[in-house]
Parts: sequence; C-alpha cells; structure tokens
Amino acid sequence: MTTKTGAALSLGVLLLAAVGADAQTVATAKKSVTTASAAAKPTIVLVHGAFADASSFQYLIPLLLNDGYNVVAVQNPLSSAPDDIATTKRLIDAQKGSVVVVGHSYGGLVISAAASGNPNVKALVYLAAFAPEANEPVGPLTEKYPTGLGKALRPDAAGFLYIACDQVHDIFAADLPESAARVVCATQKPVHNSVFAATINSPAWKTIPSWYLVSRQDHALNPDLERFYAKRMGAKRSMPVTSRSSRIQKSLHV
Repeated sequence: MTTKTGAALSLGVLLLAAVGADAQTVATAKKSVTTASAAAKPTIVLVHGAFADASSFQYLIPLLLNDGYNVVAVQNPLSSAPDDIATTKRLIDAQKGSVVVVGHSYGGLVISAAASGNPNVKALVYLAAFAPEANEPVGPLTEKYPTGLGKALRPDAAGFLYIACDQVHDIFAADLPESAARVVCATQKPVHNSVFAATINSPAWKTIPSWYLVSRQDHALNPDLERFYAKRMGAKRSMPVTSRSSRIQKSLHV
C-alpha cells in the first residue's frame, strides 16, 4: 500500500468515525422520520492549511463523495487569521443541516474560531492541526515544540512567508518525488506572518465533539505538539498516521 493510499484510508476512517457518530445521534433522536431522512448525511467542510489551497484535499474528497457525503472545500486567502476565519465561517454558515468541519494544520486554528457557536456543526476533525486555547497564539508553542519549518521560512516585503525551495522536499513534501516537490515550491501559497501571533476567543473544540489525527513523522508540525493538542481537547479518537510530509496532496497530512 502506498503512503498516499494508506494515509487516505486512515483519514477516511477518522472522518467517517466523526460523521458516523453524528449520523447515529441524528437517527436516534428522530426515530419517527422516514428512512430517507434518517439516512441523511452531514456536509463535510474541508479547511486547508498554510502554503496550500483547497486542491490539496484532492485525494480525500473522492473517498467522501463516493460514500455519499456532500463536500465543500474552503479557499482561504491566508492573508490574516481574521480573514481566513471569516471566509471559513461564511462557507460553514451557508450549509444546510448538519456539518462536520475538518481543519488541516493552520486550518485547525481557523476552524476552532469559525465553527464556534454554530449549532449545525456536529463534529470537528483536526488533521495534524493547531488547536489553540482562548487567547493563546500558536507561535510560542511551535517554539516550545520546534521543527525545521521555522528556519526554512522566507518572508517577502509584505510579510508573507514562503518555504525555501531547497527545504520544501524535506520539510513539507517528503513523501513526494523531488521533481514533484519542485512543483509544490513553485505553486505554494504563502501565509502572512501575523497568523502565528493571532488569537481566538472561544475555541469550538470546547463545546463540539472533536477527533484528531496525529502525523507521527511530521517535519512541519511537531508530533508531540499534535499529541498535546489531542490530549488537551479530550479528542474522542486520536489516530496516528505515519508520514514525513505536510502536503495533504500526497500524504494527507500544514
């Protein structure tokens, strides 16, 4: 089994556990509804991380569509945490019925704020993702649990951060061939440096059932930090996956 396939299946299992729990709750609460209504599945909203866009979910989306779920993926600007949160919240709020929200890496910070207070959001899934507490910037924790990513970042004149091309393969796309990693470098979507100091007010994981996937060989987000987040939030299930890459496109693990 390839890394891509194995990680995709692990992710699929984790997601289906979350949406399955929601479906069971809905079915139990509405025993009198028709079979078709009882079988209705939640919409899954996917939120990408830094240096990537929604197309990074291209291997996960077909798994979910084939299982009958409606799926939408946010295209965040990565210009600031408030901008990304507002963009994600707008898409979540536009969905009808139950919703499961999935955040990858920096996307975890985004969903922690964007899903907060929305009664339609029945579950959160964190994919090797930030899960900050209220008024807690993610920057200090990445310093406490370091990786090579910090030293590999290069700012432009406007404060947007890129990963140095000679570091992309080792840190961000280790499961890809080097030729493909060069494409990743050329197409990476920069994130503004302000996101590492940004804070949120009411983390959604405190009130919404949450699941967490830990990438055990992650080179961008320290696996020990991922385990810390999963334990602190009391994740209903914490599933490890072996991957050296932060690029969802290949390994489904910023």
